[in-house]
Amino acid sequence: MKTLKDLLCDIPCTLVQGSLDTEVTGICMDSRKVQPGNLFLCISGYQTDGHTYLPKAVEAGAVACVVEKEVEVPSSMTVIRVEDARAALALTAAAWYDYPTKDLTVIGLTGTKGKTTTAHMIKAILTAAGYKVGMIGTNGAYIGDEKIDYDLRNTTPESFDLQHLFAIMKKEGCTHAVMEVSSQGLKLNRVLGIDFDYGAFLNLSPDHISPTEHADFKEYKTCKMKLFPLVKHSVIFLDDENSKDFLSVSTNPVTVSLKQEADFRVENLNNLWDGSMFGVEFDLLVKDKTSHHIKTAMPGYFNAENAAVACAVCAGLGVSGEVMDAALSKVSVKGRTQIIPQALSKACVVIDYAHNAFSSECVLEMLRSYRPKRLIALFGCGGNRAAARRIGMGEVAGRMADLSIITMDNPRFESMEEINKGIIEGIEKSGGKYITIDDRKEAILYALDHAEPGDIIAMLGKGHETYQEIEGKRYHFSEEEVVLEYFKTDTP
Repeated sequence: MKTLKDLLCDIPCTLVQGSLDTEVTGICMDSRKVQPGNLFLCISGYQTDGHTYLPKAVEAGAVACVVEKEVEVPSSMTVIRVEDARAALALTAAAWYDYPTKDLTVIGLTGTKGKTTTAHMIKAILTAAGYKVGMIGTNGAYIGDEKIDYDLRNTTPESFDLQHLFAIMKKEGCTHAVMEVSSQGLKLNRVLGIDFDYGAFLNLSPDHISPTEHADFKEYKTCKMKLFPLVKHSVIFLDDENSKDFLSVSTNPVTVSLKQEADFRVENLNNLWDGSMFGVEFDLLVKDKTSHHIKTAMPGYFNAENAAVACAVCAGLGVSGEVMDAALSKVSVKGRTQIIPQALSKACVVIDYAHNAFSSECVLEMLRSYRPKRLIALFGCGGNRAAARRIGMGEVAGRMADLSIITMDNPRFESMEEINKGIIEGIEKSGGKYITIDDRKEAILYALDHAEPGDIIAMLGKGHETYQEIEGKRYHFSEEEVVLEYFKTDTP
């Protein structure tokens, strides 16, 4: 157990009643999970206010509470008033777990696109260099190749969960941890109390702008920028038009570019497609005049950007160019321009999470640059979502693919007929060729059966997901498993 004085030592606060010498058995922000002796933090959220549930926390045995406003509780309960309960939660969580990130080299990545891929690249490089690495992000939390059994619902989890995960990583012998840092994670102060060694900015475009996320692009950018005063070293991708704003708040920055002078500059960027690899290769010129030739098994200029940022971070951590190249030539991220190597002898199969018109166009445009014999787009759209999304995806596929195979995504509670109607409307706008095969497995088998050498099959929308959501239930489904089964290969 720890006392409130131990937990609140870094937090400006006012003792309303009780004693800071009160011992607590744990920290909780959900009244349904309060245990006797807990400290309960009243968090004001978008839809609920934790202060409303304080009586339930008292009833469950909480002995102390952190509040933002006046409350009525028994005189036996210690009450601490703060300006920001979310910030207090983050800092008390770090103290509760004895500040685990002080013993880890922590790398935070922020940007609209590429966080997941870049995190996997950094993890692969550091692992190849001999380090034990933890990772937290969209695809879950990992120690090495082992996924931690932890219910994570956000790219950047709640602060208490983050500190718990870092404590697990420290206990299991990790030396490094890489994490995706979302704009919501920064806005809601989830990453306060983390001792960041490196922070990297990838790119920025309008996203997550809604009544429950960010009011406008300015707020979105401002939240992203909050990472960089927290880090010891920064890596900034210069080719994004917002990079100057991030440089202005960065500590010890190094820069990365494909187009201009920078500390790490990509030159001689070329597509790479042979019998064993589908990706890109480039020379990475470092300002100290060294040069590294890098090949990565992930296609597209945007993956060259991701790889260059990953290399800049890892070079700062003392990793050699040879180790970086060896790791990147093998790295693969489930559902993010994921290549199935076993299929390369017949055609190139790409699995990607692109599930709107913008992301689909980015992927298909990139794949077009490889000059395939045919580009086949296999996709559907989620049900109970904006109809404009399916029309937009159909229009893009009709314009950019030689053939669209319309199939099931996550229909949820909507009929396939209604979903397909919108997709077909978009395809016909752009005069594209299409067929419809509702069963996604059958659609994949059709594409593979009819593929020819030089074709690229882009499976869009599902990405890393291993389920299909139909009428409120999730059924197991993995595109990767279907393709590997087709080639009689076990899932790696």
